[in-house]
Amino acid sequence: MQEVIDYFESIDPVLAAFYATLFTWGLTAAGAALVFLFKGMNRALLDGMLGFTGGVMVAASFWSLLAPGIEMSPGDGFVKVIPAAVGFLLGSLFIFGLDKILPHLHINFKETEKEGIKTPWHRTTLLTLAITLHNIPEGLAVGVLFGGVAAGFEGASIGGAVALALGIGLQNFPEGFAVAMPLRRQGLSRTKSFMYGQASALVEPIAAVLGAWAVMTFQPILPYALSFAAGAMIFVVVEEVIPETQQDKYTDIATMGFIGGFIVMMTLDVGLG
Repeated sequence: MQEVIDYFESIDPVLAAFYATLFTWGLTAAGAALVFLFKGMNRALLDGMLGFTGGVMVAASFWSLLAPGIEMSPGDGFVKVIPAAVGFLLGSLFIFGLDKILPHLHINFKETEKEGIKTPWHRTTLLTLAITLHNIPEGLAVGVLFGGVAAGFEGASIGGAVALALGIGLQNFPEGFAVAMPLRRQGLSRTKSFMYGQASALVEPIAAVLGAWAVMTFQPILPYALSFAAGAMIFVVVEEVIPETQQDKYTDIATMGFIGGFIVMMTLDVGLG
């Protein structure tokens, strides 16, 4: 692992953010590729994997984003936490706006429960867009953290950025499967199901590059940017991921998956950061 950290330290931070999110996209594609090996997916497994995703996102929001953002903010007391509070609110409002505009359909929801602008788009497209909405703040978070390291902010480290990318990649693996398998059950070919599944994470490298560039160009925004990404991820977890796990009888499995995901991400961040 130290060799990986050393490599990311030696290259341009924007390129590092891009490579890191290519890794997270790659694990999404690997998860989606399971559609070639399995004929179906156990609903309990799906809910457990979605819970794991939520746990990783919540842990990353605090350990990788909010805590460093507060640490590097100037001032003391209430003044020190203002950038985190403002950024967190703006991040949640950003995803709130996308949620109201972008047509999408969550994995475990019925056709009548589509969200966003009314559109005749097929269910396959709407399911892919729902996971794409998850991935925007994830890619942004990785990019912002790499940008913070390049800007020399105390509290931002290559190890922490690598840990965040690794944690997001781990939870992207089941996400890719969770998109591809429902599409396969609806009659799409295995190849098309795979293509839709992996495509849901293509937005991550784009968001990462934009995040890294923004922080390096406008360095004072870093505490706000870290909290912005955290607010966006928490909104996604509360508004989308958790409700998706509550549509059937496997809520306990989803809860334990959430706890497992939180522990994994916390361990990675503290251990590597």
